[in-house]
Amino acid sequence: MAQKGGQEGQGQLEALAAAAKGQKGLPPVHLWNPPLCADIGLKIARDGSWWHQGAPIARPALVTLFASVLRHDADGYFLVTPVEKVPIAVEDAPFLAVSMRESAGDLIFRTNLDDEVRVDDDHPLRFEQGEAGGIKPYLRVRADLWALLTRSLAYDLMGQAETRQMNGREVMGVSSGGHFFVMEDGGAPQQA
Repeated sequence: MAQKGGQEGQGQLEALAAAAKGQKGLPPVHLWNPPLCADIGLKIARDGSWWHQGAPIARPALVTLFASVLRHDADGYFLVTPVEKVPIAVEDAPFLAVSMRESAGDLIFRTNLDDEVRVDDDHPLRFEQGEAGGIKPYLRVRADLWALLTRSLAYDLMGQAETRQMNGREVMGVSSGGHFFVMEDGGAPQQA
């Protein structure tokens, strides 16, 4: 890692990793309210890569560990342990959806960190306006943590789209988990 923050920044990163270890499954970060710590230069880039002080975090196991203690609050993203809360900059979404399959009529996505997520009421799709005027699809992975679908996956999802009459107008969307997800900016799921 870059030495911009010197050994102090590296030490804080290792201490955060040590505090996050030892949990089975996802830790209950929503229950923890530790004090806010200093910014140590953590960032999740738009492409899903994780960075510390300007250098990529090259250890996948460390990225997976940090993702397990990631939380989104009203004032930003944080890595949270029982003893500390460290800010992390997120350029777009903390995860990327990188593959999609269909099972029993439901859509199942895999993220860049190997989480499998079935699209349903608890894990909806949402659509936002893209920079070039198109739509950007997102999938809720857990709590208020979302995955941006890669561009090629967004095209694959568009290939699954169907047209339905809703509220007196024709809309495009996809079905999964008993819901119809309308493909428009801010589209909310509807019962299928």
